[in-house]
Amino acid sequence: MNNVTRLYQAQPEGEGFVDGYFAYIGQILTRVDRAAVAAFIEQLELARDTGATVFFCGNGGSAATSSHFQNDLTRWRTKPMRVVSLTDNVAVITALANDYSYDQIFVMQLEPLLQPDDVVVVISASGNSPNVVKALEFARSRKAVTVALTGFDGGRIGGMCDIHVNVPSVAGEYGPVEDVHMIIDHVVMSYLWEKWSAEGESQNDGQL
Repeated sequence: MNNVTRLYQAQPEGEGFVDGYFAYIGQILTRVDRAAVAAFIEQLELARDTGATVFFCGNGGSAATSSHFQNDLTRWRTKPMRVVSLTDNVAVITALANDYSYDQIFVMQLEPLLQPDDVVVVISASGNSPNVVKALEFARSRKAVTVALTGFDGGRIGGMCDIHVNVPSVAGEYGPVEDVHMIIDHVVMSYLWEKWSAEGESQNDGQL
């Protein structure tokens, strides 16, 4: 039984469950490796400085997080970052899945684009999704920098990457893991916005 189920059984009424869920997210956050998040930030800064491209990919909720990372990282005007979310072109994804196989949808997008020293960020709660495993293997073969955002025990990709940001949790707790991945997105971006703004850089104008 995972902790979310335990929370519901202990607090089946809405407000009590909300309190317990919020508290549980706080507990998970205390277990995330701060040094790994800092290393991820540093790699993004290096990619921007060198003009490397940062690719993001994931499935389901992690696909949405991939898109959100691209949104947040491409808002700089003074020195824009090269960022690609491999989850966003539905026509390409469905064509590759239909004509080849679903586990090839990220690799086949990377093949014509990925250069050495680019960055590939794979996002997977389980760490075992075949298409992100293959994306990571391909990135390593091209000598790209690899980053994995995972949950549970890290799965296969946890031991295959240069930087591993794990959200330690019970297997099956997808919601809390994806919540914390989004918090990591906003921690990363809050830090970069503050640092680059202090250095005189400007964001894209607009109201979100």
